[in-house]
Amino acid sequence: MANDIKEAMKTKSLYAYPEHSIAYPLIAQFEYPWQALSSISSFILEIGKSLSAEEYEKIGENIWIAKSAKVAPSAYIGGPAIIGKGAEVRHCAFIRGSAIVGEGAVVGNSTELKNCILFDGVQVPHYNYVGDSILGYKSHMGAGSITSNVKSDKTPVSVHASGQGIETGLKKFGAMLGDYVEVGCNSVLNPGTVVGSGSNIYPLSSVRGFVPPNCIHKTRENIVQKRKN
Repeated sequence: MANDIKEAMKTKSLYAYPEHSIAYPLIAQFEYPWQALSSISSFILEIGKSLSAEEYEKIGENIWIAKSAKVAPSAYIGGPAIIGKGAEVRHCAFIRGSAIVGEGAVVGNSTELKNCILFDGVQVPHYNYVGDSILGYKSHMGAGSITSNVKSDKTPVSVHASGQGIETGLKKFGAMLGDYVEVGCNSVLNPGTVVGSGSNIYPLSSVRGFVPPNCIHKTRENIVQKRKN
């Protein structure tokens, strides 16, 4: 695999805004962001204890919710979890645990989260499933788009690009979305999908492998570079 492709999939390339996630110290420890997935739960337990009591309220078992966040009465939040300042958790959202929702993020109607990190400003506002995934600063998933996090044969997930792959050793791995990624409505991000910063995914897409940064994914065979303004 070409070195430039490997570089584009690394943590430092996908996520360029360390100030926009409380979880950045966790993922910064790893060369590739998916290596942090198994540590999300323990990280929440560790950092939750240090959150300001003036800004966060501990609710239930290992759930910290910012006092400025808006959480609908019908939403379910399981621990461990952190809901950041100014975030919005809407009607019937289902947060199963091991989830970090960044500041100003939106978790919408009937959206389900599990073992994931949402950077600040992320929007998953309508009928989304986000599991075993990391969504970069101000990334957005359109209505009905989901991360598929387990292969049908239950074997470990590989990240594929240019006909080659990186073995992750993970049986559960959804998608890594870089900063400012836009995912169109009703798209499926197959296990091991990595989308580079600033890229767009057309609606109704089935995406697998690596989408380079600043590209438009129209189909698997038609990925084009964005035009510079």
